[in-house]
Amino acid sequence: MNLKRLCQSKYWWAVMLIGVMMIVCGMAYWILPVEGYIVASILFGWMLIGIGVVQLVISTGKNRPKGWGWWLFGGILNIFIGFMLVDRVELAEIMLPYFLAIIFIYWGVMYVIESVLMRPYKYWWIRLLNGMLMMFIGFFFIGAGYLNDIVMVSTMVALAFIYWGITLVSTSFEMKPIKEIS
Repeated sequence: MNLKRLCQSKYWWAVMLIGVMMIVCGMAYWILPVEGYIVASILFGWMLIGIGVVQLVISTGKNRPKGWGWWLFGGILNIFIGFMLVDRVELAEIMLPYFLAIIFIYWGVMYVIESVLMRPYKYWWIRLLNGMLMMFIGFFFIGAGYLNDIVMVSTMVALAFIYWGITLVSTSFEMKPIKEIS
């Protein structure tokens, strides 16, 4: 298995752009947690649509990476949840923690599976740790949604945006094609 081939895509910059946008939105949301709850759910919906489109493009592209089925499924899931959040503001307010829980648990499972596939490589455990942390965040969102505490959910959303943005930026560097010197 060639790790360089596993993750490369010419659309690495789109994943990085989405990650940077998530970091910026997370920091803005951190400053105004309660006031930004509705805006955050709508922005998050549009960001999920953007992430979903990027995932669909990567998974159906000419040089799609191994594991492209995960990217395809994740893209469809992100677009579906994104449109649900954008279309129904009142639903978004109530369901935001649960939608985030689904997405974080999905990404966590995906990273854990990737870490098992990357076991022969030196830093496979970083993906495992990231996957477990993302699943933990997802389960925490389920608890926060059940409590219906807007301040707690807002703080968690801000932290999750920042963390997920950092994860996407680091993933984009792994996806960047390496130019071979002849």
